[in-house]
Amino acid sequence: MSNKSDPSKRSNKSNLQVLYEDNHIIVVNKRSGDIVQGDKTGDKPLSDVVKEYIAEKYNKPGNVYLGVVHRLDRPTTGIVLFAKTSKALPRLNKLFANKKANKTYWALVKNAPPKQQDTLVHWLRKNPKNNKSTAFKKEVRNSKKAILHYEVIKSLDNFHLLEINLETGRHHQIRVQLSNIGSPIKGDLKYGFDRSNKDGSISLHARQLEFIHPVKKEPISIVAPLPKDPVWDACL
Repeated sequence: MSNKSDPSKRSNKSNLQVLYEDNHIIVVNKRSGDIVQGDKTGDKPLSDVVKEYIAEKYNKPGNVYLGVVHRLDRPTTGIVLFAKTSKALPRLNKLFANKKANKTYWALVKNAPPKQQDTLVHWLRKNPKNNKSTAFKKEVRNSKKAILHYEVIKSLDNFHLLEINLETGRHHQIRVQLSNIGSPIKGDLKYGFDRSNKDGSISLHARQLEFIHPVKKEPISIVAPLPKDPVWDACL
């Protein structure tokens, strides 16, 4: 099921959930179906929605500066961080490049992983034609090493909640690595789940982000509320 039939409605800034904001950065809770940055679909990106929010809130004439620091897949929900100043953007980029930003994800899977907790190491190769990655146990041509750590933190009647921390940031990394061990994410048809979620989402949520503020040099810790959904609700 597609989530993008009416992007104009989905991109209403009145629905923007701001989790943190100061002079230099803004953090929002992305909904499923929103794209972080413009792409070939032509749908209105979240970055434009945030710009409109800033322009309206602070009565700013002209162009609003906003730097995209990182992205989430379209069907994924959760924390997205933007830079509001040209001073903050390169510092945040360096922070992410040096793996100094700690990102924690939650995922719902139907099939329990083989172990309660584990580190997964694969080599991923992206196919741009179908926008899909394949995981290999050994290095192959044009592949990139992918490492994540997971732990099962709750088991429900039909699903298991995994907490995931990434060491690398590869294309569809969590989705393809969990699928490779037989635990595709709920709703993720592309990587082997048997049916879609009603809203077209996949049950992967960027739950927490911890980093040192690029200007204030203070520790920042942000948690994104879960989407409104009975299965997610049962996780709390």
